[in-house]
Amino acid sequence: QVQLVESGGGLVQAGGSLKLSCKASGRPFITYGAAWFRQSPGSEREFVATIDWSRASEYARSVEGRFTISMDNTKNTLFLEMHTLKVEDTAVYYCAYDSAGGGGRSPNQYDYWGQGTQVTVAT
Repeated sequence: QVQLVESGGGLVQAGGSLKLSCKASGRPFITYGAAWFRQSPGSEREFVATIDWSRASEYARSVEGRFTISMDNTKNTLFLEMHTLKVEDTAVYYCAYDSAGGGGRSPNQYDYWGQGTQVTVAT
């Protein structure tokens, strides 16, 4: 049984930083791709960043240069470092894993999802 557990969300002032973690358990994830998505009320789930099996990464234009996705295979943990946060970054952030390893921008590419962690950026 694969489980993904996110942590690290919270309330931060605009311009601040947060680091999200997604701890995976249930099997080795070294060949998996992964991603972060986010969803705010009334909106569809939105792609944020992805990392594939080779650890190549891609970002949504809205976060490029401010967010960094990484994976620690020794700890089966996915990270999202977020800097220079903006009010519009406020959302529930979800991690997702892709057993095929390719990662990608579409939610349909992912087999496993975390429960979400709230990030709120205040003015």
